[in-house]
Formats: sequence, structure tokens, C-alpha cells
Amino acid sequence: MGTATGSAFDSETLRRGIEGQTPATLLSLYADDAEIRVVDRNTQPSHPAVLHGRDEIAAMLEDVYSRDMSHRLEDCVVQGDHAAFSESCEYADGVRVLSESMITLRDGKIVGQTMIQAWDE
Repeated sequence: MGTATGSAFDSETLRRGIEGQTPATLLSLYADDAEIRVVDRNTQPSHPAVLHGRDEIAAMLEDVYSRDMSHRLEDCVVQGDHAAFSESCEYADGVRVLSESMITLRDGKIVGQTMIQAWDE
């Protein structure tokens, strides 16, 4: 993992944010006008969930980090103003979640993210 050339984005900060116990570090990586599109079983590609701005992103992260689960950054590749990463999560009851994200960066901050996630069923 490393830092993008000419960018303040650091995948080690992403790891600390994802694997931390609160969303504060992870939220700090998002620009004020960031947008996240989420595709999963409930919000399919033609109608993804879309979060606009840090306030909506913060609410989603607060919900996720209030759950009894662990998070792990599996892989991260940073190239210029783009990055991709894999995240694995596990609930206390053993249910697992896998998430793949492609992000767009501006001045080292995340401005766009498309996240595809799947759960054990």
C-alpha cells in the first residue's frame, strides 16, 4: 500500500479508517461534495443508493460502525487520481460481507466512490 503520486491520499490512512472502531478517520478522507453510489442486492445497478456530501456519508458510516462487526482492508491500489480497494467485514454472528470500491480523488480527497457489496445469505 502506498501514496498516490502528487496526491495526499494515503492508503495507510484508508486502512486505519476502515479497520478503526469509529468512522472519524474514514470520513476525513472524503471531500465535502463527495458522492457514493452503492450497488447490492437491494439497490441494483439501474437504481443504486446514492449518498451526496459528507453529511449523508457520515450518517451511513455512523450506522455501519455502530454495528457489532469487524472491518478489514484487504487490498488497495492507488494510481494517480483513482484508487480501488477490497474490504471484508464480519458480523459477530459470523455473517460476512465483501465490498469492492473504485474511487476518484481530487486533491487527495475522495470525491466519487462506487461500492459493490455482497452478504452471506
